Amino acid sequence: MIFFQLFYTFLFIGAFTFGGGYSMIALIEGEVVDHWGWMTSAEFTDLLAISQMTPGPVGINTATYAGYASVLDAGYPVWIAVVGALVASLSVIVIPVLLVLSVSRWLQAHRDSPVVSRVMSVVRLAVVGLVAAAALGLATVDSFGEIGFNVRFVVSMFVFVVVFALSFFKRVSPIWLIVGAGVVGLIVY
Repeated sequence: MIFFQLFYTFLFIGAFTFGGGYSMIALIEGEVVDHWGWMTSAEFTDLLAISQMTPGPVGINTATYAGYASVLDAGYPVWIAVVGALVASLSVIVIPVLLVLSVSRWLQAHRDSPVVSRVMSVVRLAVVGLVAAAALGLATVDSFGEIGFNVRFVVSMFVFVVVFALSFFKRVSPIWLIVGAGVVGLIVY
């Protein structure tokens, strides 16, 4: 039963998410945490951190890890959890791949059309909104610690602000930011 739920859920996510992996994060979290209860918000935050650190598209990585963790948490052995990872991964890309194959030729032929241009500009704005929703959705107690004056919260907020500033304004490599944040986490926590 869980495999059908994974297939349907990630097929739905792949069909209705535009703009890449980061725009899918909020929808994946809504499904695997809120709707199905396959994992907690803290587990999803950890899963997302791993998905972003591993090579490959973040949306597919998140689907892969979510499929694996969901089946494993349901009590199945590891080798069956790998099947769950495959089901989620393939399900999330089926419709986008078919859509890209069928629409890309038409879009290429009509890319100078004012109507296509206006539609794409609105879709870009929607994608920015989805990415912002994913970022705000991760700003939870699980990510930053208890709100109030405690060392964990203050350090988490400091690391957040420094990483954001270095990434946005100085264009520091994400690899160095992840390594630095890991070192700070190792020392403080």
